[in-house]
Amino acid sequence: MESTAQTSDYNRSRYKGGSGMWSWILHRGSGLAVLGFLFLHVVDTSLVMFGPDVYNAMAHLYESALFRPMEVLLMFLVTFHAFNGLRVILLDFWPKTARIQVQLSRAVWVITLAIFIPSAYIMLEPIF
Repeated sequence: MESTAQTSDYNRSRYKGGSGMWSWILHRGSGLAVLGFLFLHVVDTSLVMFGPDVYNAMAHLYESALFRPMEVLLMFLVTFHAFNGLRVILLDFWPKTARIQVQLSRAVWVITLAIFIPSAYIMLEPIF
């Protein structure tokens, strides 16, 4: 049987649905999405071995309006992942920043959106 101290420590360390939990989920998800893109990039770059026509066909597919929103989503995920990673570094190296983790999460969102919105506009402008 567990002691009460161990149980209460465990309960205190679990996320209970706040901004930290959502940042954690999106950080892991964005990391997996970026990893998936990296894998896709390696595969499509390796198509050059099959000749320039095959490679160029894939490059034209990426330039289509169908893939542009996915590039914009990728840009959002990379931007969020980078700034949230800096937040995680702050929390890991300076434990006292845990007291302001909600403000840090909000700052990550503000910075991410401040970079993402103008970039998305520039990236999507050729479609419209």
